[in-house]
Amino acid sequence: MGKQMTEMLKGTLEGIVLAIIAVQPAHGYDITARLRERGFTDIAEGTIYALLVRVEQRGLVDVEKVPSEKGPPRKVFTLNAKGHDELEEFWRTWSFLAERIEQLHEGEK
Repeated sequence: MGKQMTEMLKGTLEGIVLAIIAVQPAHGYDITARLRERGFTDIAEGTIYALLVRVEQRGLVDVEKVPSEKGPPRKVFTLNAKGHDELEEFWRTWSFLAERIEQLHEGEK
């Protein structure tokens, strides 16, 4: 992944993760796997775990500890009402930016 992609992703990764959790509650490794399935192959698990700590501290998710077959219980993250509001704001902002960027792009042709 190039430097420009990495920088752009930093600003959008939280919204992307919230969107993934909105579809189905998940634990950190599962979220990382879903991202990789969607082509985000260079995102480190540590990046996702740090992001999950932040969204939990901000009160955007509910967390349930679920027993694991391998080791300690896993934290399963579910988007709560505040998280849904944050995700809606993310999509509004994304749409606004995407439309303006597309207009600029079309203007170059």
